Amino acid sequence: MSGHSKWHNIQKTKGAQDAKRAAAFTKIAKELIVAVKEGGGIADPANNSRLATVITKAKAANMPNDNIKRCLEKASGAGGADNYETITYEGYGPGGVAVIVETMTDNRNRTAGSMRHHFDKFGGNLGATGCVSWSFDKKGVLVIDNEEEELDEDTVMMDAMDAGADDFEAEDDMFTIYTDPDDFNAVADALTAKKYTFVSAQIEMVPQNYQKLENEEQISLMEKLLDIMEDDDDVQNVWHNWDQD
Repeated sequence: MSGHSKWHNIQKTKGAQDAKRAAAFTKIAKELIVAVKEGGGIADPANNSRLATVITKAKAANMPNDNIKRCLEKASGAGGADNYETITYEGYGPGGVAVIVETMTDNRNRTAGSMRHHFDKFGGNLGATGCVSWSFDKKGVLVIDNEEEELDEDTVMMDAMDAGADDFEAEDDMFTIYTDPDDFNAVADALTAKKYTFVSAQIEMVPQNYQKLENEEQISLMEKLLDIMEDDDDVQNVWHNWDQD
């Protein structure tokens, strides 16, 4: 899985993360509520695997436990996210960069119109379902920060593999652990039990190959496309194969 530098890309494309933390929490809150609703109203992560996955993501994002608890209480009550549905859009950014956008919306027409507008405005085009997803692999991705160099690479790798991980990568003071999506919760729990903490933890669409952009205008347009997607309230995640190194 060498060459996957998603965490590096996140740092470069998102900029001031702290300033956008509230917006990130809002998106995660929506995921928590929908996970409970789609799990038959079960707010116990031990009996709702999707919820367990989202809670792991929330904790990695430093979402306070009180926020998580309130979301679960809201989801267990009446109303909440009854009308939300998850829709995935695929398309191409400037220079043919493959883009997958995961949305959660209560208005399919509004979101479809927004996605088409975003792609068109910034030099891309919205494609048909499956047009780019074939070139991505769905994987659990756990990222551990080792900027302080307190962790031994070989030890982390062995712990990850013992926990059931598929692959391990060390890059830019970050350890990235890949799992089968079905094994994500078990691996995350095992590593948490060993006192590891994550700076990112979720199911991702990992590109099989990467696309470089040499044209400055295309680079600028791609950055703007990612920014506007991130600011869209309906967008939960954006995956792409732009090589920003």
